[in-house]
Amino acid sequence: MALQQYSLMAVTLIAITVSCTSRVQSIGVNWGTTASHPLPPSKVVELLKLNKITKVKLFDSNPQVLEALSGSDIDVAVGIPNSMLRSLNSSVKAAESWVHDNLTRYLSGRTRIEYVAVGDDPFLQTYGSQFYPFVVGAAISIEAALIRAKLQNKVKIVIPCSFDAFQSESNLPSTGHFRPDINKTMIAVLNFLTKTHSPFFVTISPFLSHYQNKNISLDFALFKESAHPHKDTHNRSYKNSFDLSYDTLITALTVAGFPEVKIVISQIGWPTDGAPNATVANAEIFTKGLFNHIHSQKGTPLRPRVMPLEFYIYTLVDEDQRNTSMGNFERHWGLFTFDGQAKYEVEFFRGVKGLVNAQSVDYLAPRWCVVNNNLDMMNASARATEACMNADCTALSPGSSCFNLSWPGNVSYAFNSYYQEHDQRAESCDFGGLGMITTVDPSVGDCRFNVELKASISVMCHGLNFWHYLISLVLTILMLL
Repeated sequence: MALQQYSLMAVTLIAITVSCTSRVQSIGVNWGTTASHPLPPSKVVELLKLNKITKVKLFDSNPQVLEALSGSDIDVAVGIPNSMLRSLNSSVKAAESWVHDNLTRYLSGRTRIEYVAVGDDPFLQTYGSQFYPFVVGAAISIEAALIRAKLQNKVKIVIPCSFDAFQSESNLPSTGHFRPDINKTMIAVLNFLTKTHSPFFVTISPFLSHYQNKNISLDFALFKESAHPHKDTHNRSYKNSFDLSYDTLITALTVAGFPEVKIVISQIGWPTDGAPNATVANAEIFTKGLFNHIHSQKGTPLRPRVMPLEFYIYTLVDEDQRNTSMGNFERHWGLFTFDGQAKYEVEFFRGVKGLVNAQSVDYLAPRWCVVNNNLDMMNASARATEACMNADCTALSPGSSCFNLSWPGNVSYAFNSYYQEHDQRAESCDFGGLGMITTVDPSVGDCRFNVELKASISVMCHGLNFWHYLISLVLTILMLL
């Protein structure tokens, strides 16, 4: 009897170990490269490995990035940009060319590609009807190309759904539905995903819910225990914004006729700059709250004990050239700064303490460009405005880390941002004679005057990989003519 008890205990421990392992596999990151001086792909892959991250979602199919991931044992989701959807929708040949150039080559080179994401949030309301009418047709073309390449059992096609594709007039899950303008297309998307046994990729953004909706308090968005609960029908009570949004999606899927589709949270995170409440402290609270919620496996009021298949944190590193139409915070979503340094301490996986910084990062010289206070400052503000039109000054926006810089400190920040982005060339610190190069770090408090990385050209443009990319692009265009 004792032996049987020990055997049962052993089996239980094995089951728990397997369960914990599967949870570790369920968290990945988004890796974007929209930066003036991105970390080299090899350095980013090293960063992923140091932090035991085994899943990564890309926004494109950058050749150097995919080659760097070869042999890494990291599962990859590659992205098809929105700009390609129209051509893929109308041409299977274009899809076959894309699959050959962006999947077949790298799969044979031991890059573990498991998903192809058709479009980058093509349903965003701000895009109108620019992209979503072509999504399903593009996905069908890619599916045909995968079948021809005999990859349909290796790679799944997914279609990312933006956070604003589903809504609720009452701000409660029980009245959730897809936006009327895209409802017909969403049903076609869900039919396609069901047919191909693919999961539903969706963005959930407690930060944007709080940023855009006065009914969502900061505490509610940050998983704080002090948050006032939101009560829905059937005595369902919501203690945080994630559960509220997730169950709103579940209701929308149910109304559309697809309650059992598997769900992947393709983007979720909290920015650290560029807006009020976009701070390092709040990002740390949110990320810890999210990870605790994931590890608890408690589920939501509508789906108790059931969690999404996977979560992809948005994002790995900051990107100083991301589009800011949604807000200046768009350039500050990273768990790490642009140079791979952790912004805060968080237990990414249970048993893994803290984040590990990128190692041996190669910077430009420790020099900064600041305003020369000894000169006539009459045109300083105008020169700073010009600098910010061609550099990243989002940290100067209201509520941001450098917002409290007094004049002319804010002018110096603008000058330095332009100077660093232009590789510290002497002429980029001129500004009509107002600029001055210094070796004394002008950073103040939390306002960091960056020194950029040496990688000044987009990784896409390095070496022979660029020519492979260019030739593939030309061939695709010729096939469409």
